[in-house]
Amino acid sequence: MALDFLAGCAGGVAGVLVGHPFDTVKVRLQVQNVEKLQYRGTLHCFQSIIRQESVLGLYKGLGSPLMGLTFINALVFGVQGNTLRALGRDTPLNQFLAGAAAGAIQCVICCPMELAKTRLQLQDAGPARTYKGSLDCLVQIYRHEGLRGVNRGMVSTLLRETPSFGVYFLTYDVMTRALGCEPGDRLLVPKLLLAGGTSGILSWLSTYPMDVVKSRLQADGLRGDPRYCGILDCMRQSYQAEGWRVFTRGLTSTLLRAFPVNAATFATVTVVLTYARGEEARPDGEAVPGATPTGPALAQPSSL
Repeated sequence: MALDFLAGCAGGVAGVLVGHPFDTVKVRLQVQNVEKLQYRGTLHCFQSIIRQESVLGLYKGLGSPLMGLTFINALVFGVQGNTLRALGRDTPLNQFLAGAAAGAIQCVICCPMELAKTRLQLQDAGPARTYKGSLDCLVQIYRHEGLRGVNRGMVSTLLRETPSFGVYFLTYDVMTRALGCEPGDRLLVPKLLLAGGTSGILSWLSTYPMDVVKSRLQADGLRGDPRYCGILDCMRQSYQAEGWRVFTRGLTSTLLRAFPVNAATFATVTVVLTYARGEEARPDGEAVPGATPTGPALAQPSSL
């Protein structure tokens, strides 16, 4: 379990460092005002941030996902592994259910973390900035809005993460078995990169509209008066103002981010576990009763 935890942290750090600039672009595209468009698309957003705020602008809010990384990966590995053992058989359905359970539980950490990240990504640069960092952001939100404010967007996060993690773990398991990802394989790392990247893309595609809603709810009131009364009201207003395409806003930068982030994360974790435990050890440290030995069941880290 300790090795799962350490390997997950290593993979998570790799994923966050690779993907955070894309996440910053995604959030800014998702929440910009349709009446005053600041960015024309993914590339223009990248260029504008670098020109106005330097490369460091792309890494705004980095501390929040890194800060929550340890807790998220510990929860994900523990819940997914124990749920799979409790279900008794390593089947595709059980992989989905175990992943969904892990996704639901980690929302306790993920929601406040993403709230702070979103606020930091959207605040102005320079002396006018409101928050000094992730902890300062959460402290200020708690002082002004209480515990409810810190957990803003929890329901939408839960609706996004639960099915998304199910798809994520299921896809990775199916692909690693189909590709024959065996320890000692010369092409092990490329296969893991492909399986991890594909898993990330499919997991995002499965629930992306809810991610747009979550970002809007968490950013609501940051620049002006609050606009939304809840998830359904946010969806209704967004659709009436911008049409169905609003629910795909930022999707390009998200998918560009999803493949390298999850490829780096999965490959790092699996390689660490493989060489640390040896060829015969499973990532959760224990065989699943009733499992069919059709291929290796490799470790799946958190998707940040």
